[in-house]
Amino acid sequence: MAGTKNKILIADDNQPNVELLEAYLADVDCDIEVASDGEETMAKVQSFQPDLILLDIMMPKLSGFEVCKQLKDDPQLSSIMILMVTALNELGDIERAVAAGTDDFLSKPVNKLELIKRVENMLKLRHYSDENERLRKYIQEMDDQAGP
Repeated sequence: MAGTKNKILIADDNQPNVELLEAYLADVDCDIEVASDGEETMAKVQSFQPDLILLDIMMPKLSGFEVCKQLKDDPQLSSIMILMVTALNELGDIERAVAAGTDDFLSKPVNKLELIKRVENMLKLRHYSDENERLRKYIQEMDDQAGP
């Protein structure tokens, strides 16, 4: 991981929200890309390969719920951390976000300190899960080379 910047995709159709999130994340050492709807989010996931997505629920074309479910259902993409950022804070919305596979959620208006801590923690978790996957593959390769 040394030398590799984390990549964060902000998926939100509201430009002032995007600018606020970008400003809040200015102190986090990462590359940021932006998508303004669900379809663009899916395309950016392929091209940008983010470590974390700050995902708004209410977006055109595909909702945050749909984007989250598609990503978590795809074995190649399911390890991307998803933080749903939403003005919706009714229990049903939180349940839908969890059912779609979100890793965490944050209600608007977003608190800067809370956002930064959650982003930092999620990026650490992403790193650890990647390390575990690399270690598991390494052990498997060693076992394969050792033979029966």
